[in-house]
Amino acid sequence: MSNPFELLEARLTSIENLILDLKHNPQQATPAQAPDKLMTVHETAEFLGLQPNTVYSNVSKGLLPAMKQGNRLYFSRLELMEYVKAGRKLTLAETAAQANAYIQGKKKGGSHA
Repeated sequence: MSNPFELLEARLTSIENLILDLKHNPQQATPAQAPDKLMTVHETAEFLGLQPNTVYSNVSKGLLPAMKQGNRLYFSRLELMEYVKAGRKLTLAETAAQANAYIQGKKKGGSHA
């Protein structure tokens, strides 16, 4: 996979599958996987399927939510889950429903000349 978009899509799919597994099998979650657990750069990189250097880079660009204490970075598992979920793409059905709602709103509230 030399195409970076394919690599990104594969990683996001992997993360999505992990989230679905946790959603459907919550009893398998251990205390170490608690949603509010603070994670290190290396744990975060593994969680997101990134290299640690990419995590550092994304933090410096303001793309990843992080906390700094001294020289160390910490990441909230809960905030990272929200970050991943925020990148969720709508399904075709959801997009169509939004488009229909928009069109219906325009018809009802259209301008009168």
